[in-house]
Amino acid sequence: MDEAGRGSWAGPVVAAVVVVPKGLRLAGLDDSKKLTPAEREKLFPKIVKNCPHGVGTASHTEVDTLGLLRATHLAFSRALERLNVKADHLYIDGRDAFVFPISHTSVIRGDQIYRCIAAASILAKVTRDHLMVELGRAYPDYGFETHKGYGTERHQQALSALGPSEIHRKSYEPLKKWSCAQISFL
Repeated sequence: MDEAGRGSWAGPVVAAVVVVPKGLRLAGLDDSKKLTPAEREKLFPKIVKNCPHGVGTASHTEVDTLGLLRATHLAFSRALERLNVKADHLYIDGRDAFVFPISHTSVIRGDQIYRCIAAASILAKVTRDHLMVELGRAYPDYGFETHKGYGTERHQQALSALGPSEIHRKSYEPLKKWSCAQISFL
């Protein structure tokens, strides 16, 4: 299992669980952060076609309401519910401790160690990127299709000019200054 979007200032957290069948070769499979967008897009349909998987999300509202860690757990739980095979054990990227009905191990830099986590990182990242492109169409002035909600200079400029949109995570510290600035002008 892995997730994408925890550090983003807007949009959902997306989690994926992938079971890589023994003997399946996925040429180029690696941690999603080490791959180009084109390489991830090429691997995405191969993973979906050949590997049992599940994808789950937690919305920006759930991140604000529950907190990031609990929202991430919710996204993981939703991904696990969509997995159509029974898993014996889960390997989860990172150090966070979660509670699941299946035995599991959190592994720091697991996406560089386990093929199943690397595949999950690609599924989560590509799914989230696609969602952020859609949100970029809905909120064209923010540039979500480019920066995916992360705190880039362009994103900060949009926030300074427009204030937070309804899909921003208003509980995040960087967003609080724009929320307060927007309120003071009313």
